[in-house]
Amino acid sequence: MDHFRIVGPCRLVGRIRISGAKNAALPAMAAVLLTEDEVQLQNMPAVWDVETMGRILDIIGYDVAREGDVARFRQRRVQDLCAPYDLVRTMRASILCLGPLVSRFGYAKVSLPGGCAIGARPVNLHLAGLERMGAEIEVEHGYIIARCRRLCGADYTFEKVTVTGTENLMMAAALADGRTTLHNSAVEPEVTDLGEMLRCMGARIEGLGTRQLVIDGVKSLHGCCHPIIPDRITTGTYLVAGAITRGELVIENCRPSHLQAVLDILAAAGVRMEVMEDRITLTGNGPLRPVTFTTSPYPGFPTDMQAQLMSLMTQADGTSCIRESIFENRFLHAMELDRMGAKIRIDGNTALVYGPRPLQGATVTASDLRASASLVLAALAAKGETIVRRIYHLDRGYERMEEKLNALGATIERIRA
Repeated sequence: MDHFRIVGPCRLVGRIRISGAKNAALPAMAAVLLTEDEVQLQNMPAVWDVETMGRILDIIGYDVAREGDVARFRQRRVQDLCAPYDLVRTMRASILCLGPLVSRFGYAKVSLPGGCAIGARPVNLHLAGLERMGAEIEVEHGYIIARCRRLCGADYTFEKVTVTGTENLMMAAALADGRTTLHNSAVEPEVTDLGEMLRCMGARIEGLGTRQLVIDGVKSLHGCCHPIIPDRITTGTYLVAGAITRGELVIENCRPSHLQAVLDILAAAGVRMEVMEDRITLTGNGPLRPVTFTTSPYPGFPTDMQAQLMSLMTQADGTSCIRESIFENRFLHAMELDRMGAKIRIDGNTALVYGPRPLQGATVTASDLRASASLVLAALAAKGETIVRRIYHLDRGYERMEEKLNALGATIERIRA
């Protein structure tokens, strides 16, 4: 497995352009299954999860062609309505193939998903919604099998907010007979982006950006050209990179309105920023103050930024309190940060981060995608050499991170195993 060798400390200075959002690109790729026409997606990130989804589409029967950040998809001959275990086990978002396949073809076979080891993320809400719409669901030998003659519109309330569940049922409802109303839906920007793409394909969807979605099914959808929104989590990660290294960065091609909760916490921590419509200028040379926050569904503070903020708070003057309300195993990075000199106390779903603490290089191991980013950020501020192992997690969601950070003044070497 590849790993990073990082020599710190450093001070990041320069400009960085944000690529398309992985968590918007993946459902958009799943939506390709809803039409036989060509679909063009722009601003596509070059990350492993996108490559994996492309391989799944190829197995199902779609040609995938990519040139730069533009990807084109066209159905050739659908012959295998299955998303196999060998691919699905590495990426949870592959469950998004379930709704489109059963809605358009009447059958789907999708392996139970894998992904990051950050606690249980059951797909029961996806399945209950599809059953409400008339699908017959079985779980056999680690695969979800869904069948129906044609899905019918239904009224369904999510027991808890689920992004992929909302996306799956929204896509399924787009081709169902009649009206589907989804209550307690997710309102993340990636959900809205998918809805805008479906509308461009001819879907009839009302309520985007609200907790209630109303979808009137249509007989068929056509192709479209759709730009993927900038990645708000990548934006937040590089903002923390600038702050933890006391650097000066200009973050370009971003959507600040999509990460207001993160900007508010960074401002409370003393990070100076100038925010424009598609750009953020950060000056991180001031003292850092401790903060208290709780992760929650959008528009709250995103769980995908919790680990990065924990690294930053090791440098704040005081005690920060971080509560994780989304996933139960998402403090694994705290132990690795402690190996670098941090002082973090975990009590259930709460982490107390004591600072400021001088960080030192060490050998650490990433447990998931965002944990790997937090360890890289800590290494940028640490004295000496840090080895970050298992960076395949990082490659799932960050496009050429070492190249981008090196261009800003970091010293990162990818060691290929």
